[in-house]
Amino acid sequence: MASPRTPIIAGNWKCHKTVEEARALAEGVLHGVEGIDGVEVVLCPPSVSLTTVSKCLEGHSLRLGAQNLYPTEGAYTGEVAARMLAGLCRYVILGHSERRHIFGEDDALIHAKVEAALAHGLAPILCVGETLEENERGRTEEVVSRQVRAALEGVDGRHFMELGGVIAYEPVWAIGTGRPCYGPTANAVIGMIRHLLAGLYSPEIASALRIQYGGSVNAANIAEFMEQPEIDGALVGGASLRVEEFVAIVRRTAEVRGLR
Repeated sequence: MASPRTPIIAGNWKCHKTVEEARALAEGVLHGVEGIDGVEVVLCPPSVSLTTVSKCLEGHSLRLGAQNLYPTEGAYTGEVAARMLAGLCRYVILGHSERRHIFGEDDALIHAKVEAALAHGLAPILCVGETLEENERGRTEEVVSRQVRAALEGVDGRHFMELGGVIAYEPVWAIGTGRPCYGPTANAVIGMIRHLLAGLYSPEIASALRIQYGGSVNAANIAEFMEQPEIDGALVGGASLRVEEFVAIVRRTAEVRGLR
């Protein structure tokens, strides 16, 4: 039985590509995914390229996403506030493992970012996930549950759902390490997140919210994740920087989901 949740494949370009390179990458993806239906595709370039990529996507179904925001305006040199992104893009990645572990963002700051995004009509792609040490100690459910609860505390679940908010489970231990997280393992954690959302909000909202997988996704392994009933797409890192690879991920997602 097909899932009513449209799969979402989001490309996180991270700190890569000049403005002109971003334009070329966006145009390549646009051409490559032409004719592929049933998958929502999101491109998340660096902030300096948001306007350029936005113009590339005009008149097309592909969506634009930012990689981060700051919850308030003011004397915060180098930051980009939610109000500045409103009307420019639809999605914004929040709580990515790199923001948590490299830049020291804690649960309170991520919560503030989620609230700011929603207040300005932006759909969060809320990232959660455990480290290798936490995984080996059997703390996956504890850590992921804490991150979800902290980010969504006091947040209107229906508003999050109606804006198109997404949760992305990204096991930190499976990103760029060569250590794989297999489809059934990711599916079990995402199922746990959905069960948690049913308690926080309602079974209806939990069933409607999309939950992605993000952890060294590529064209060779995307089918393994998309065959799982709880997984609604992928947050793609390095593979999103290569047109043919990213397009292959989108195409394979459409093929697999079309069989469900």
